[in-house]
Amino acid sequence: MKVRKGRPRQKARRAERMTEIFDFRLYVAGKTAKSIAAFTNLTRICQEHLEDKCHITVIDILRNPRLAKAGQIVAIPTLVKTFPLPIRRVIGDLSSTERVFRGLDIRLTASA
Repeated sequence: MKVRKGRPRQKARRAERMTEIFDFRLYVAGKTAKSIAAFTNLTRICQEHLEDKCHITVIDILRNPRLAKAGQIVAIPTLVKTFPLPIRRVIGDLSSTERVFRGLDIRLTASA
């Protein structure tokens, strides 16, 4: 009989990843067409692929320009994944789900 160490840990880690809540910050500048599209696309991605396990904070840099500087935002709209680590960024309207997942280092699985 072979005993493989680590298998239960891998299953536990996978189960843990599936219960993680993703923390996103979406930096926008007012209610422009691109900002609205980015928010709409992000909510669609969360509903369809992440089983609504997302917390989204929308930061309007017109109202809080210091937050853009603190977050090192150079273009808008910008999506920042702050949790789980590592921190990742994607710039644009988030219309390509594949590009968003690749940029945020999130793996699409059959159940996600």
